[in-house]
Amino acid sequence: MKIILNNNQEEFNGDILSVSELLTLKNFTFKMLVIKINGRLIKKPEYNSATIIDGDEVHVLHLISGG
Repeated sequence: MKIILNNNQEEFNGDILSVSELLTLKNFTFKMLVIKINGRLIKKPEYNSATIIDGDEVHVLHLISGG
């Protein structure tokens, strides 16, 4: 399957991925993340159930606070 991840084309085996699987595969371990699939915000409790399929556009953003 091919998706757009953070404005870059990526290819993964299989037809479907959960958000949790994507985070593991790409080693996104930062605690504060904002995730959108095709513009829809995915909340942390949905990471196991929200699915990514071929052609989806996914954004994974790290939130950083500072002053």
